[in-house]
Amino acid sequence: MVAVDIQTPAPHIDEETLIQQEEAAVERIKKAREILGDEVIVLGHHYQRDEVVQFADFQGDSYQLSVEGAKVKAKYIVFAGVHFMAESAVVLGRPDQVVILPNMQAGCSMADMANLEQVLTAWAELEEVLGDDPEQHIMPVTYMNSAANLKGFVGEHGGTVCTSSNANGALNWSFAQREKVFFFPDQHLGRNTGKKMGIPLEQMVLWNPFKPYGGLTDDQIRNAKIILWQGHCSVHQQFRPEHVDLWRNHHPDINVMVHPECMMQVVDKADFVGSTSFIVNKIKNAEPGSKWAVGTEVHLVNRVKNANPDRFVTLLSPFACLCSTMYRISPLDLANVLENLVEGRVINQIFVPEDVQRNAKLALDRMLSIPK
Repeated sequence: MVAVDIQTPAPHIDEETLIQQEEAAVERIKKAREILGDEVIVLGHHYQRDEVVQFADFQGDSYQLSVEGAKVKAKYIVFAGVHFMAESAVVLGRPDQVVILPNMQAGCSMADMANLEQVLTAWAELEEVLGDDPEQHIMPVTYMNSAANLKGFVGEHGGTVCTSSNANGALNWSFAQREKVFFFPDQHLGRNTGKKMGIPLEQMVLWNPFKPYGGLTDDQIRNAKIILWQGHCSVHQQFRPEHVDLWRNHHPDINVMVHPECMMQVVDKADFVGSTSFIVNKIKNAEPGSKWAVGTEVHLVNRVKNANPDRFVTLLSPFACLCSTMYRISPLDLANVLENLVEGRVINQIFVPEDVQRNAKLALDRMLSIPK
């Protein structure tokens, strides 16, 4: 098969026509999957829309899905997520597997807030301020929500990747070897984790990649324990402390549970803080009749709500907080890539250079060796 990058044409059409096309795409997907059989597997992220995730063989967070994809015998992995997730599936998958992203425009705003050129510049500036090789002082740690070449940078410089569920372990591991941590791209996960570990806020400084030396003084850099990249999740950024107050005023017995990508002021007010899998399992195992206001992506919240009808589950924010970039993947996109596979064509394949794969795999393997 020949791999090419192609998008489903998106001419301007009215809503009624689009609904009809998406309904027809459901039958197209079913037919293509029958033909392809075990040759293809579909991975669906928790935040993916229901119309797409209904076809997923596995549903979960980005790392979990990449691991599951590598276990199966399928040659073609169709990842209904965003670009960095598909890259991770390439890194963790077998050499004979082909990873496909249904829509190449499905990116991640957080991952885009830190690129390799910016990180290399920051690393050089840190070296200049500290006067030695940064590896003597700083451990680079990148969140799973980052490009493969940043994971490769971290692997090459002795660092590790972390997820929202093992960030605490990653920081403990880092501080056991070096005095500082350079954490990117999500400032909130880094700050919330550091605060939970007892690190004072004044020792967690924010690095602005658009300013020389991150907008920090030499003393701020030297005195810092954690240097946080100025990045954030556009979804979790929408949750506010006043949303917590509003629910508590109307429902004093409600449990507030949020993702650690939320800002510190929201996390501090929450009863529970955890990853997507933590949120799913916490409500699944909760008492019938219990009330939950959840601060994470709306598709996940609605799915948890529907799976637990005997519990009151609602979105923490009064606004629909959805991952707009993941929402770009539609049933039409999924039908398109599957039908091309039926015709012997691979479109929208995700490639990661071999040297990047090698170093990124090193960083991910380190993550697996670190206790939570």
